[in-house]
Amino acid sequence: QLHLVESGGGLVQAGNSLRLSCVASGGTGKDYALGWWRQTPGREREFVAAISGGGGSTYYGDSAPGRFTISRGNAKNTVYLQMNTLKPEDTAVYYCVASPRSIGAANLRIRDRIEVWGQGTSVTVSA
Repeated sequence: QLHLVESGGGLVQAGNSLRLSCVASGGTGKDYALGWWRQTPGREREFVAAISGGGGSTYYGDSAPGRFTISRGNAKNTVYLQMNTLKPEDTAVYYCVASPRSIGAANLRIRDRIEVWGQGTSVTVSA
């Protein structure tokens, strides 16, 4: 069973950057599409970004308008979310997600297609 552990959250001032990391264990990283969702207070969880098993394809949601970049480590078992020019509205719990690559990274934007969730890492952006 694949297990996801996020790290890198914290408190930052608006305009600064933060990089989230997620390590996948219990499976072969490249066999999974990986991605990020987030949940802001009082709102439903929303898709942020996803990346294919090999790292060659990336997808972004409306919540990541050019300021966020998703990438995978060389060993393919780690996924990163580089967040630049952070805004207070980016304050959320960020969740790492995964599904077998056969499902396709693009489908990680569909909550029902996600098979594994991490426990989440909290990001707070102060004004």
